[in-house]
Amino acid sequence: MNKGGLENLEIYKLAERLEIFIFKVTERFPKDEKFRSVDQLRRSSASVTDNISESYNRFSYQDKINRMYIARGEAGETKAGTRKAFKKGFISEKIATFVGEKYNEHDKIVKHGE
Repeated sequence: MNKGGLENLEIYKLAERLEIFIFKVTERFPKDEKFRSVDQLRRSSASVTDNISESYNRFSYQDKINRMYIARGEAGETKAGTRKAFKKGFISEKIATFVGEKYNEHDKIVKHGE
């Protein structure tokens, strides 16, 4: 792991930017989606960041890896959620594609390490 601290890890910075982006994008969703799509997208994107943080602060290598796998799964859930949000007409195709591409970058970092 990077010795410069959690906030200096590229994977963490990317996940945090995406979490904030998802938060802002979901502010424009219909009110009746607050406890469905909005809540789910916000929780899954936050979970990516949270699990990276937990991984960074775990002692054993296996614990670190397990948390990164969980973060990767949550990233996949967020990607799928944004695709569904596009299909439902809540976001543009451009936004859904952007989020998907950025989480693909995240996946590559998880596969190859930082």
